[in-house]
Amino acid sequence: MNTKTPNIETDIPRLLAKHGIRPTKIRRAIAGLLFDGVDKHVSVDDVIDLARDQNIKTSVASVYNTLNQFASAGLLHRVMVEQGRAFFDTNLSEHHHFYLEDEERLEDIPADNINITGLPELPKGRRIKSVNVTIRLKDN
Repeated sequence: MNTKTPNIETDIPRLLAKHGIRPTKIRRAIAGLLFDGVDKHVSVDDVIDLARDQNIKTSVASVYNTLNQFASAGLLHRVMVEQGRAFFDTNLSEHHHFYLEDEERLEDIPADNINITGLPELPKGRRIKSVNVTIRLKDN
């Protein structure tokens, strides 16, 4: 992973434009929080907290829409852990997750740590795009 922190004035607008996203002030700010060279799993609430810590004024709707737009453009992976509860993952490599229910957080599992067998026969004309495994953990 590239550990160079992107420049919010030059690198971030270029990254957004490359993915067909208009680099508005709030999108640039959120991208700057997320794409700092460190893999992270964030919820909408996490991004709002990060924004507040940096004195970035935004709304829940703006953060929600921006994260979903980034995911649709391929900048983030959306990881659904339950109905109405999603995380956004900056690690775009093939991998799986542990979901620690009591801590409400995700941890990466390298793709080669899980062997998936016995997949069903695919409908005619279809191919597998991806297989994502989330293993839910709880305290004893």
